[in-house]
Amino acid sequence: MKITWFGHSAFALESGNRRVLVDPFLNGNPIFESEGKGTVAEKFAAAIKGTTDIVITHGHGDHIGDSLAIAAATGATVFCNWDLGQWLMNKWEGMATGKPLSIEMMNAGGNVEHNGVSIRLVRADHSSGVWENGIFQTLGSANGAIIKVPGAPVIYHMGDTDIFAGMGLIEELHKPDIVIVPIGDRFTMGPSTAALSVRRFFPRSKAVIPCHFRTFGALTGTLDDFKRELGPMATRLLDLTVQEPMQFSIG
Repeated sequence: MKITWFGHSAFALESGNRRVLVDPFLNGNPIFESEGKGTVAEKFAAAIKGTTDIVITHGHGDHIGDSLAIAAATGATVFCNWDLGQWLMNKWEGMATGKPLSIEMMNAGGNVEHNGVSIRLVRADHSSGVWENGIFQTLGSANGAIIKVPGAPVIYHMGDTDIFAGMGLIEELHKPDIVIVPIGDRFTMGPSTAALSVRRFFPRSKAVIPCHFRTFGALTGTLDDFKRELGPMATRLLDLTVQEPMQFSIG
């Protein structure tokens, strides 16, 4: 599997003929816009090229990101919770694309398979919603996602969350090979708690990837702190460079 980080919680996961974007917050993402090569428009075009699937963990703007624009440009299928899906469909109608939105809606515990990609939403302890026309609209529950692409490692993207004991069941049920963990603090776990979640609940994981840090000044958690707190498991830490794909395989 080829893994690319675009800053914040946005990733591309590629295996075979599938390219899955997770939480594609690109335009407006300071890390994506300032790091890597090319203009923002050039980087955006390269980031979305060949996208077949989009997974949105929850309904905050820094996770919904450019999902609808990418779906319109590529025909990708969107996976998300039901409430967020209904909101996206309403937005899509206003875009006048002339074609239906390909969308798979579900909720925590549910699993959907589409053209070889399997997505299961799991619990996350966080909020979900947007301000619209002066009113705050809740968009269902926040989630993490178990992502399975044929021939690739099983990935658990935690989304935005605190630690919770149910992570042990997620490990037991899904046995993720790669765990993507928010470490920025304030809105999610900080480095110490994030590291504890990995050490306690995912000791068999083959790789750990930090996310949701460095984007804004309020996110004070650092990679160095996370690495220190991981202890011996720091050897499994993948320190990704923005826009530079990393090949990862098990064996």
